Amino acid sequence: MIPPVGTTARRTRVVQRRDIELFTEMTGDRNPLHYDEELAAGTRFGGLIVQGGVTSGLLNALLAEDLPGPGSVFLRVAWEFLAPVRPGDEITAEIEVLEVHPTKPVARIRTTVTNGDGVKVLDGDAHVYRVPLDR
Repeated sequence: MIPPVGTTARRTRVVQRRDIELFTEMTGDRNPLHYDEELAAGTRFGGLIVQGGVTSGLLNALLAEDLPGPGSVFLRVAWEFLAPVRPGDEITAEIEVLEVHPTKPVARIRTTVTNGDGVKVLDGDAHVYRVPLDR
């Protein structure tokens, strides 16, 4: 079941350099902005950044574990990456239910990720589906 409109959940974690390495192992993303400190320091980011998939991955965990919970999957996402996330940053993902389909286990949710300074690093919305699980 999808929770009612207005329901929120959040999850926080500290991003580690190891997250970059694990994401690279999974995807093959070896962008030097994630590894070459000297090169990254000379860019508009001013230093190493983590992959966007690491940042948005916290939303995947929040969706699957907390809201709507087990059996939930993204159907569509529309995300803007607004600021860099760096190794050592604490990030908080938040989901809010905006609309619930009247006859299907489908909802539109607001999705945001902020850093420890309260800066929004990811913003957008998504449509989600929750498979009814028998447990």
